[in-house]
Amino acid sequence: MRVQDGRTLWQRVRPYFTVFDAQLAIIMLLLLSVGLVTLYSAGIAIPGKVTDQLRNICMAFLVMWMAANTSPQMMMRVAVPAYALGVALLVAVALVGTIKGGSRRWLTFGVQVQPSEFMKIAMPLMMAWFFQRQQGQLRWHSYLIAALLLAIPVGLIARQPDLGTAMLVVAAGACVIFLGGLSWKAMAALGATACAGLPVLWTVMHDYQRDRVLTLIDPYHDPLGKGFHIIQSMIAIGSGGVSGKGWTHGTQAHLEFIPERTTDFIFAVFSEEFGLAGNLVLLVLYLLLIVRGLNIAVNASTFFTRLLAGSITMIYFTYAFVNMGMVSGIVPVVGVPLPFMSYGGTALMTLGLGAGILMSIQHHSRGVRGGASTRAWGAAA
Repeated sequence: MRVQDGRTLWQRVRPYFTVFDAQLAIIMLLLLSVGLVTLYSAGIAIPGKVTDQLRNICMAFLVMWMAANTSPQMMMRVAVPAYALGVALLVAVALVGTIKGGSRRWLTFGVQVQPSEFMKIAMPLMMAWFFQRQQGQLRWHSYLIAALLLAIPVGLIARQPDLGTAMLVVAAGACVIFLGGLSWKAMAALGATACAGLPVLWTVMHDYQRDRVLTLIDPYHDPLGKGFHIIQSMIAIGSGGVSGKGWTHGTQAHLEFIPERTTDFIFAVFSEEFGLAGNLVLLVLYLLLIVRGLNIAVNASTFFTRLLAGSITMIYFTYAFVNMGMVSGIVPVVGVPLPFMSYGGTALMTLGLGAGILMSIQHHSRGVRGGASTRAWGAAA
């Protein structure tokens, strides 16, 4: 089919697909495929889970494609409005948000929206924009302002309470502050200050949050109550052995001992059915995802894109580390999904948005390097 200028329809739309980074896309597709296989087994008694997840994946790819076709310059222009909108929505949640399960995290506009998810991307955008503007004139008060910009949304998210999302936003913001030029000594001092403040933090934590920490230390102090779920999860991981029990043959999952087995605890289902061998493959895939993100950050053409790519990569790392850690019993349970594997639409679209931003950064960095090479060749000629 040809259009008026003589080009075929594919020739007209092809430039919009060349922004895809093949390496990043392949890693994502492999993780999504593993996730769908595991989700089928985990949700075998819950009809429609796989179909719904396929729809979520299509939406995530649409978001990723739109982000990949957005220039870094446009991202810089929307950074401040996105941050301001995110904070405003978080304030609205605190005032009139919908309460579910004892937490006030949602706004209802016909459909329910969780603004804290939006801040996982808006926060790195804002921080990268701020340090780009401050480049070359960073002073101690610049880092103080950056810490304040980070503390406002984190405080609002933690108040909901949603410590899992707050942790992800902190990781993203702290990564930008560090990459922005904060010294190791200053980071160590901040870490020591945070450790010194733990007793104060303990006094302001909710009872259920204290219970999660105590359960992490000794899940067997209440094996049939607060420690039941994490004990069953660890049993599932251990019983998988080296090669696993086989797909759809996981007893802990199918006898419904594992909680939230299609979302936060899907790693326990995977471990039981595919064993240590499957876990090693999964770890390699996440390692490749992190390495690719860091490679894009290193090769980014501007300070803004370098900070943004590094921060988004840190989000992926924190997602995977915290989820696997809480399911394995080495960090408290905080409700963080396993990236590209857990069932869910909002988190998957956030991850897709992050991947699209990485692809845009890589595409425009490649264009800058290609243009520089062309100019250098012309000058030599």
